[in-house]
Amino acid sequence: MKMTPTVVIGGALVILTVIVLLMVAWPYSTADMTPSEIFRERTDVEKAGFKIYLQNGCVYCHSQSIRAFDWGHGAHRIAQSGDYVGDSPIQLGSARTGVDLSQEGGEHPDDWHVAHFVNPRYTRPNSIMPPFRWLGEERIGTLTRYVQSLGLKGADKRMDRQRHWKAESIKAYEAGPDANARWLAEIVPQGWRDLPNPYPTSDASLQRGHVVYQQFCIGCHGPVGDGMGPAQPWIYPPPLNFTILKGREISGGIIYYQLMNGITGTAMPYFKHELESQKIWEVGNYVAEYFINDSDANMEPKGIDAANEP
Repeated sequence: MKMTPTVVIGGALVILTVIVLLMVAWPYSTADMTPSEIFRERTDVEKAGFKIYLQNGCVYCHSQSIRAFDWGHGAHRIAQSGDYVGDSPIQLGSARTGVDLSQEGGEHPDDWHVAHFVNPRYTRPNSIMPPFRWLGEERIGTLTRYVQSLGLKGADKRMDRQRHWKAESIKAYEAGPDANARWLAEIVPQGWRDLPNPYPTSDASLQRGHVVYQQFCIGCHGPVGDGMGPAQPWIYPPPLNFTILKGREISGGIIYYQLMNGITGTAMPYFKHELESQKIWEVGNYVAEYFINDSDANMEPKGIDAANEP
C-alpha cells in the first residue's frame, strides 16, 4: 500500500481511536459505580460550593484521593471508587502542593475555614495558597459547606463532634477566664495533666520553639501570645490568650496534649501528623516561658532521653 497522506492520517486516527477505547471508554464502562458505605448525595448548597471549587482550580493543588501507598498523609481512610459516584467531574487531583482534602470535612470548624479562605496565612503562616477574600462572605460560606462535606457520611459524624464541642467551648469562654482556663485543663486526661515538660528550657531549645511558633501559631495567637493574631476577627471563640493562664499551674503535659490533639470545636488544630514530639514539647516550653511565665521543665518525674543523657 502506498503511504499517501490520507493513509497516514487515517491510520493515525484508527490508532488514536483504539487507544481512547482501551484507556478511557473500556475502563469507564467496566468501573464499579456502586456507592461506598460513606456515600450520600450532596445538598444544593454543597453542590454550589463544588462549582466554586471547580471555578477556582482548587484541584491543581489539592488532591482528593488517599491511596494505600501514601497512607502517611494522615487521612482517615483509603479512597474507594464508590466515594465519587456523585461527583462530576471527579476531583482526584494529581498534585499535593496543598494537603489532600478527601476527608477534610469536620477536621476544622467552619470559622477556621472562613479565616483560611480570607487569607490562608492567617491559619497557616507558611502557606503559599492565594487569598480568596475577594469571593465575598456569601461565596466563602458556600465553598466552606462543600469542603465540610468532603468525606460525606464520615464528614457528617465529624461535623456533629465539631458542633457539640463548639457549643462547649463557647460556654467556657463566655463564662470568663477562670472557667475557660479550668475547662481547657479538664478536657485533658489526668495523666497528661500531671506530666511536666521533659525538655530543658535552654536557649537553643527555646529558639527552636520560637521557630515552630512562628511557623504554625502566630497567625491565630499573635506575636505576643495574646490571641490577637490576624485570624482573630474571623474566629469564635477567639484564639486563646495565653496570658490568662498565668498562675494557674498549667503543666507542660497539658500544653503538649492540646498541641498534639487540638481542641475540637475551636480553631485549634492538631499537629500530631506534622510535628515531631520534640518540636511539640519545645514550642510548649516557648509558650510557657514567654507568655505564661511559668515553665515546669526540669521538674520530676523525668524519663530517660538517650539524646540528652550524660
